[in-house]
Amino acid sequence: MASNVQVKFTQIFINNEWVDSVSGKKFATINPATGEKIVDVAEGDKADIDRAVAAAKECFKLGSVWRTMDASQRGRLLYRLADLMERDFDYLVQLETLDNGKPVEASKSDLGESINRVRYTAGQADKIHGLTIPADGNNFAYTRLEPYGICGQIIPWNFPILLFSMKIAPALATGNTCVVKPAEQTPLTALYLANLIKEAGFPPGAVNVVPGYGPTAGGALVVHRDVNKISFTGSTEVGKLILQGAGKESIKKITLELGGKSPLVSISSFSNIDTAAMIAHEACFINQGQCCCAATRTFVHEAIYDKFVAKSKELAMKRIVGDPFDLKTQQGPQIDEEQYNKVLDLIESGKKEGAKLECGGQKIDSKGLFIQPTVFSNVTDKMRIAVEEIFGPVQQILKFKTMDEVIERSNDTDYGLAAGIFTKNMDNANMYIQGVRAGTVWVNTFLDGSAQIPFGGYKMSGIGREGGDDGLREYLQVKAVVTKITQKNC
Repeated sequence: MASNVQVKFTQIFINNEWVDSVSGKKFATINPATGEKIVDVAEGDKADIDRAVAAAKECFKLGSVWRTMDASQRGRLLYRLADLMERDFDYLVQLETLDNGKPVEASKSDLGESINRVRYTAGQADKIHGLTIPADGNNFAYTRLEPYGICGQIIPWNFPILLFSMKIAPALATGNTCVVKPAEQTPLTALYLANLIKEAGFPPGAVNVVPGYGPTAGGALVVHRDVNKISFTGSTEVGKLILQGAGKESIKKITLELGGKSPLVSISSFSNIDTAAMIAHEACFINQGQCCCAATRTFVHEAIYDKFVAKSKELAMKRIVGDPFDLKTQQGPQIDEEQYNKVLDLIESGKKEGAKLECGGQKIDSKGLFIQPTVFSNVTDKMRIAVEEIFGPVQQILKFKTMDEVIERSNDTDYGLAAGIFTKNMDNANMYIQGVRAGTVWVNTFLDGSAQIPFGGYKMSGIGREGGDDGLREYLQVKAVVTKITQKNC
């Protein structure tokens, strides 16, 4: 099935045209399930970023088609884009699975959610407005919400279609223009979506897509003087570099969605251990464990700990790993060798530091980058596997006694992206919600989300929000207008 996927676009997309890189260089994108090259893609760098930013700047200038377009028309273009994504649903799913390695059913889920988010944001485009203000003195005052201008969007490799959609939709709905740098591991769906953006009728320069590497193409985008906003999803380490770069040549608006080490707490009073273990399993192993808000610290009350561990081991051992194009597959390969080796190294650290390996812990011999679903019990807070973001199919199960203790331990991390709790006692739920330092808290569920709900982190998990009204406002700045009211006789 994978061999039937034909890649249609491999060049750089600037000003609604396909162009080669200025340098003429290309890089290979690899199928992580087989280790084989899929295709060579144009490698953008500073010169190409400069061209893309110039196109975005021209599109945003005063009097341009884009700047004078009705907000309702921007919404209609986004609706049209969503319709085209739906029309090409099967192809986009296969392309995502080929380039990323995630199981085809996961790609379907991601694309469905992407379409929902584009449509939701399309409906917001003509509902953006300021306020009238009861100002002191003889003044009439109001606010306008205006776009920042040129937005640099840096997309990660773990959810390529979903994050592309989540970033460009609010930027375009609010009247900004975009320069997108997809991850070098997964550029193919971003390039295909660029062609759909053109087909939908967006004017030249509204969206530009420059594949390339982080230090060159991404770095050039971050420091560019004409870029007004940067939105980045990825590691905390790179997020720190972006913060520094964004203030080097100018001062940019920043949205960062970074790493996580999310706690998920199971209270003994939660009656269905099997349900809690199943949700915790999916919350950890989703997307090969390559999910920023995955529940990678599973805290279980001592009264139910042994049963919970046994059920978690059972689920992991039944998890189907293999060809991502097989509809039965639940877990595909890790994205690349660097990530693959990092996961294996952290698994070895867990063994050496005294955690009990319940199952897994080994690579799977094949051409692809597959790792066995792995469960550790008897994990303590200072072990590397409990501190570092693994980004792989590894579950760590920790034991606790009291609510006060587990809240303190949940917060004992540099991260604060998400958290969750299983309990039928709402006092416990409210105590945890108020006590935990995280941008999202799930109660009796995990990873449930939708376009209407804002998402983002506390502490080193990021700055700003994506999704909902809060995500839309990340692309708008406030202009206050004050007019003196003059008194005249009739």
